[in-house]
Amino acid sequence: MQPLTSSVSKTVYLDHNATTPLRPEVREAMANAFDCFGNPSSVHRFGRAARALVEDAREAVASLINADPSEILFTSGGTEAAAVALHQLPADALPLASRIEHPAVRDNFPPERQAAVTWLPAGADGAIDLDRLADVLANDTSSRPVFLALMLANNESGVIQPVVAARTMLEESGRHHLIFTDAVQAVGKIPVDVRTLGIDYLSLSAHKIGGPKGVGALYVRADAPFRSLWRGGGQERRMRPGTENVLGIVGLGAAARAVVAQQAQESRRLARLREKMEKALKAIRPDLVILGERAPRVPNTTLFAVPGTKAEVLVMRFDLAGIAVSTGAACSSGRTEPSHVVAAMTDDPAIREAAVRVSLGWSTTEEDITRFLAVAGDILVPSRATSPALP
Repeated sequence: MQPLTSSVSKTVYLDHNATTPLRPEVREAMANAFDCFGNPSSVHRFGRAARALVEDAREAVASLINADPSEILFTSGGTEAAAVALHQLPADALPLASRIEHPAVRDNFPPERQAAVTWLPAGADGAIDLDRLADVLANDTSSRPVFLALMLANNESGVIQPVVAARTMLEESGRHHLIFTDAVQAVGKIPVDVRTLGIDYLSLSAHKIGGPKGVGALYVRADAPFRSLWRGGGQERRMRPGTENVLGIVGLGAAARAVVAQQAQESRRLARLREKMEKALKAIRPDLVILGERAPRVPNTTLFAVPGTKAEVLVMRFDLAGIAVSTGAACSSGRTEPSHVVAAMTDDPAIREAAVRVSLGWSTTEEDITRFLAVAGDILVPSRATSPALP
């Protein structure tokens, strides 16, 4: 079966928040590791060779977020990392989370604690309401600890969340606390430093940064409490049993090294492309709304809406023209209800049902944006269309 890009001319991929193409250096590193078949737990030379690859990748991931290698736990991806982090919720803690968390977080609190979670709203700018957090802390007169789940960057709007400000509020409250941050959509787009954030747990995923699918990592602060979600072996310091996915881990490590080397320049380039794109979109449709526009955002993400349109129809029309964009989180594909993120940002049903996400990445070019804007002109202004409309 031929790849889609070889059978459809002028295709443009602008859904990097869903997944990213494999970076060339990642492909090369994984290809070189195919013949390293030993079990990393074996003591002979084949096992030691595999172990060396795993530990080299661990160092690369640690460097990416300014952690110690001993604080990095390899997982099958961001969802597993989130589930393991939420498993650390103390039995007596007050669980807090933002309403705009990814389903990997929203749906992974222990079932017996779901009803106890206080969901913190976001404002129209897409950022968590810190006043609401202050009210919750003030109104809870117990001395019980607090467990906060707060993402670093939203997967749909790209809005950066005030994790440090929230942590400061918890510190000033005098309450013992633990913080888990889903950084899946932040790593690779903005600098992520676990020491600066001052958090206890952080999740990331390889395929969001040009690595392979099926592998991720969880940062666990050295002295943070930890209970394994699994049993069955001594791998990953008995924190995550099961033979390591050596090839996937090698790919994650290579992607981490590429991000460290290229992120600053890449972020500036993507920010320039996004600025050009957003300015042109507003010129095409002056009534177009960019959600979270005035808030700090990762440099690659635009969530826009044209009142009176349907997001699903727009996405189909873009796809027929060879442009890949999204209605929101890929993990929620097939949904019929409005995005919970967009719903948190606006009460306007015309905006809620029209939101389309465009997300750039390492492979996005100036020509891609030019092509997208040409197609957008046809789709968003039907009178300008040079191709037949949808039936």
